[in-house]
Amino acid sequence: MSQKCEFKNNNEDIIIVNVVYLSSEVLPFAKSGGLADISSVIPKNLNKLGVNIIVIMPFYTIVKECNCPIEKTDITYRVIIGDEVKTCCVYRSFLPGTDVPVYLLHNEQYFGRNGLYNYPGTMRNYEDNCERFVFFSKTAIELIPRLKLHPDIIHCNDWQTGLVPVYLKTLYKNNEYLKKTRMVMTIHNLAYQGLFSPDCMKYAGLDWNLFHWNYLEFYGMLNFLKAGIVFSDIITTVSETYAEEIQTPEYGEGLDGVLRTRAKDIYGILNGIDYSLWNPENDAFIAANYTEENLTGKQVCKKALQRKLELPEKDVSVIAMITRLTDQKGLDLVMKIFKNLLKFDIQFVLLGTGEIVYQDFFKHYAKIVPEKVSSNISFNEPLAHQIEAGADIFLMPSRYEPCGLNQLYSLKYGTVPIVRHTGGLADTIFDIRHEKIHKEKANGFSFKEYNADLLYATIIRAFDFYKNRSEWTKLMRNGMKQNWPWEKSAKKYISLYESITKN
Repeated sequence: MSQKCEFKNNNEDIIIVNVVYLSSEVLPFAKSGGLADISSVIPKNLNKLGVNIIVIMPFYTIVKECNCPIEKTDITYRVIIGDEVKTCCVYRSFLPGTDVPVYLLHNEQYFGRNGLYNYPGTMRNYEDNCERFVFFSKTAIELIPRLKLHPDIIHCNDWQTGLVPVYLKTLYKNNEYLKKTRMVMTIHNLAYQGLFSPDCMKYAGLDWNLFHWNYLEFYGMLNFLKAGIVFSDIITTVSETYAEEIQTPEYGEGLDGVLRTRAKDIYGILNGIDYSLWNPENDAFIAANYTEENLTGKQVCKKALQRKLELPEKDVSVIAMITRLTDQKGLDLVMKIFKNLLKFDIQFVLLGTGEIVYQDFFKHYAKIVPEKVSSNISFNEPLAHQIEAGADIFLMPSRYEPCGLNQLYSLKYGTVPIVRHTGGLADTIFDIRHEKIHKEKANGFSFKEYNADLLYATIIRAFDFYKNRSEWTKLMRNGMKQNWPWEKSAKKYISLYESITKN
């Protein structure tokens, strides 16, 4: 069983002086998914609570498009990758609205390209991803003494940083700046592990004795995420339920055994959302602002969304999905029931990119029933806000969902979620069958078994409930009143940091 993060700081002398936060993507500099949002908002909130923190990430070509002030520092150094010497040039910026430094590590060979991990517009990974993130891991560690930091914590995120804990406990174990540093590894999505050929060991520069099932080897492959799990002091995931799920064969992606051996060191800390960005009361992207007390603006937003997407301006249920188009997101279930769903007087709005089979499916229906289906195959942040504000129902039937952010956005915007009871969805969405509306906990609809018929039955339940507008409005308001702030999550991270620095 994983641990609940309910520490209290009983020792006022324990102060976290320095935290180094490593992520392969950070908003607004580069983003492919939710990791970028989290890697921006966690450091911001830790900083607000008095933690000295810096962020380190790669300097991709796309970073130049973020319109952020970026300066080149005078720090340049070399690292050995395989048999070659590679140069790292260090740039610096700040998280917007803060004094949190963001150090961007550049090498033209590795990061001077348009994509982050794969060829743009495809799901095909770059063939040299092993080298690229060995370079990122080594140069991130090498930067720390050059900044004259003695970090209490290095906080790693996902497979791209998985070798950092290994390096810290092997090649850099005697480095004066890193001797007392503790390692935290956060798993945002266990399905993405960074699997590479054993040949990658030569680029990593690690002892071949580590290519063993107890350490880095995974069914004949080098596994970056496993490395981080094995060598970190503490492992966190992004919800309490997901922390439990990943220790089971069903959700463990082959690493459940490894994770069970670390069970006492695994903690689930639920993500929050940034209400300065996601709040219908002051959202600049939406047609009209509104609050839980005055929902008039939501109807304005609904009509504006229908107009924008060229859907008839009718008083029908607008069902939305904003998602990566992958198997994880339950899209196979949606495909199975879609014809039957369209028999109802509804409108369906999709925003996202991903696998061709799903893109083609929704584009096909948008073509044959344009009055009912709007398929938007793109990444479009303003439209995401407009959909959250204009939809009635948000559909999120994920096969698994470590945390999920869109269900939390939906709650704040009065858009009632329909979810599968898994991971962070189980921790945040409470079905009206189990919670009384007047107690203000009920906030949506859920089903447990991964089954298309159950999804369909749950949607029908929501449609029936929608007919009683006064009860539906209570359900909307319940969700809008609930808060999932990052400050709460940040305090839990600080408690974790303090607990391991005491040891």
